[in-house]
Amino acid sequence: MRPRSFIAIFALLILPAGLSAQTVDELIQKHIQATGGYEKWKSLKTMKISGTIQMQGMEMPFIRYSKRPNKLRIEATMQGQTIVQAYDGKTAWWIFPFMGSTEPQRMPKEQAEDIIEQADFDGPLIDYKKKGNKIELLGKEDVEGTEAYKLKVTLKNGQVIYTYLDSEYYLEIKQTAKRVRQGNELAVSSVFGDYKEVDGLLLPHSIFIQAGPQTTNLTIEKVEFNVDLDDDIFAMPAGNEK
Repeated sequence: MRPRSFIAIFALLILPAGLSAQTVDELIQKHIQATGGYEKWKSLKTMKISGTIQMQGMEMPFIRYSKRPNKLRIEATMQGQTIVQAYDGKTAWWIFPFMGSTEPQRMPKEQAEDIIEQADFDGPLIDYKKKGNKIELLGKEDVEGTEAYKLKVTLKNGQVIYTYLDSEYYLEIKQTAKRVRQGNELAVSSVFGDYKEVDGLLLPHSIFIQAGPQTTNLTIEKVEFNVDLDDDIFAMPAGNEK
């Protein structure tokens, strides 16, 4: 889950000339600086985010635990049941009582690919070359009245994400991607807003997600850095590895 709206640097008279003045690396550097700076991000070892999810008329609390470099656990409580999705750097697993089982199980391939992608602690932009990601600048687009740079991010695994950075403050305001579910392609978009500073880092506290016809609102209420997180909370419980 990563930071992500806000005075144009140049008065662009000719679009190609304006774009050539902003290279991908310059944009990424400005984005990182706008959200707190490279060294500040790298000083983080863990992160705990608490908030609520609103979906299909229901509201449920959630907690997201992440640990460098790529461990992730998300818990959400609904109707007295706890849903868990986790990745320990090797195995993606979940507990999904609404599918008829309260036992930990390995995630199906499609869902596993999603959580492995989310588990990248710094997100796909920071150190993107070291990670084997490729980023292309496709120009500018209007995103709900805000001028934004459109970046095509191709992850090392081939997954393509389109990220939109506000041309004023270089914050991420939108992300789009295609996902495959049960053999069908699904368009997914996330809109980031309500940026707030937390211990020197600027993070979105409101995320609106649309996956096909389904919409979800995430409201972040509390962010904590460098809390003690044991590796065991990310690992699939023993005896359920198969």
